[in-house]
Amino acid sequence: MIVRRNHNWFRMLFVWDGSVLQAILPQLGLMAALGLLAVWTHGRLLGERVPLNTAPFTLAGVALTIFLAFRNTASYERYCEARHLWGQVAISSRALVSQALNYASPDPAVFDRQAFVQGLIAFVYALKHQLRGTDPAADLRRLLGPDQANAVLRAEYRPVAILNEARRVLGEQQRQGKLRGTGLWMLDGQLNELGAMLGGCERIASTPIPYPYGVLLHRTVYIYCALLPFCLVSSIGGLTPVVSVFVSYTLIALEAIAGEIAEPFGTAPNSLALDAMTRSIERSLLELCGKEIPPAPRPDPRYRLS
Repeated sequence: MIVRRNHNWFRMLFVWDGSVLQAILPQLGLMAALGLLAVWTHGRLLGERVPLNTAPFTLAGVALTIFLAFRNTASYERYCEARHLWGQVAISSRALVSQALNYASPDPAVFDRQAFVQGLIAFVYALKHQLRGTDPAADLRRLLGPDQANAVLRAEYRPVAILNEARRVLGEQQRQGKLRGTGLWMLDGQLNELGAMLGGCERIASTPIPYPYGVLLHRTVYIYCALLPFCLVSSIGGLTPVVSVFVSYTLIALEAIAGEIAEPFGTAPNSLALDAMTRSIERSLLELCGKEIPPAPRPDPRYRLS
C-alpha cells in the first residue's frame, strides 16, 4: 500500500500513482476504439445496424452496479478484517512486552528481556513475510541472530515457531518459580491472542473470493462496456467515444479496485501497508524496553502527481 501525503480535492483529480487508472488504460483504449468504430459505421456491424437502445442497457446497468457493489463490499470486508487483525497484533504485542517487562523476573540470567522483545518483533516480520510469500531470512537474522534465525527458518510455519519459543521461555521461568501463576496466565493470554490473529490472517490469505464469481462479473462488465457505444451512437452521435470511456472507466475501475483490496496482504498499491505497520510495531516495542528506535515510516516521494 502507498503511504502518501494527503491531497486536497483538486490535486486528487490528477493523482496517477496509486490509482487503478494506469492498470486499466489498455481496456479504456479498447473502449474508445469501439466508440470510434460505432460513430464511423453509424452503429452498424457487417453492414447491419446493431439493434440496441438505451432501455435494456439502463436496466442492465442498474443490475450490474448492484452486482459490483456486492463484490466491492465483500472485498472491502476482507480488507477491513485484515486491518483489524493487524491492529490487534499491535495491541497484543505491546501488552505482552509491557507485562513481560513488569511481571517477569528482572534477573538477566533468568529472563533475557531484549531477546524476548526481539523475538516478538521477529514474529511480526515473519507473519508479514508468510502472508506475502516473501523470504524472511534477512529480517530474522537481523532480529534473532544467525543461530536462532536458522532454527526458525527450518520451520514450515515460522510465526508459530517463534510464538512457541516465547511460550517456552515463560514456561521455564514458571518452572523455576520466578513467575507466579497469575502473571503466567496473563502473559499466556496475550500469546494466545497473537496466535488467534495469526490464524485469522492465514484464513483470509488462504480463502479467496470464489473464482467463478469474479469471472462472471468480469465477463459481464466487459460485454456491457463493449456493446455500450452501439447503444449510444444513435442518441448522442459524436460524443459516443467520450461517454463510453467515462462509463467504462467507472465500471472497470470498480472491478479492478475490488480485485486489489480482496487480497489485502499483497504488494499492490492499495493493499495493506504491512511494511509501515511492522515498522511501527517494532518502534513501539523497542521504545517500551528503552532501546533506540528506527526512523518512522514516511510517505514515498515516488508517488506524486503525474
